[in-house]
Amino acid sequence: MANALQEQLLKAGLTNKQKVKDVKTQKKRNRKSNIDDGSVALKQQVAAQKAEQAKRDKDLNEQRFAEATEKGLVKGLVNEVKKQAITLAKEGDIKFNYTLVNKIYSVYIDNVQQQQLLNGKLGIVRIEEHSYLVPHKLAERVYMLVPEWLGYLWQSQADQPNKDDDEDPYADYVIPDDLMW
Repeated sequence: MANALQEQLLKAGLTNKQKVKDVKTQKKRNRKSNIDDGSVALKQQVAAQKAEQAKRDKDLNEQRFAEATEKGLVKGLVNEVKKQAITLAKEGDIKFNYTLVNKIYSVYIDNVQQQQLLNGKLGIVRIEEHSYLVPHKLAERVYMLVPEWLGYLWQSQADQPNKDDDEDPYADYVIPDDLMW
């Protein structure tokens, strides 16, 4: 099955075994000539790629070192999130959507949890493919240390950046808090 087309052409009588061998040897020659032609440009390109790879490796090692020093805080934060997480309602009939790193995630909650989320008493943190409802203060700490984990955190109008309201064409329209997507 490696060369089904060649076998079909042989059976149909459109080619012979010698032509097939010639094509295979020509392919091998072409591959060998493309791999190492000994040109100066190719050697410079390889040297530049090696230098770039060494730079990336060095940056990655520095990043890993920084993460290792921070890991004590992050590991403690993960344990605290798992310990203080509020269990999701078993009869959660409201689908609460939130975005995290350009993806939409959902959790099913009940009316009480929805009101607590919308009033700023709870937040949503996503760690290791699991979503956790946590108290607002803990969600703020997660946002300070690892903002990539924070799925939803209610912020008051005073905390949000002040935009120029004179230019906002939709300033007269009220957006409801319980808008479902």
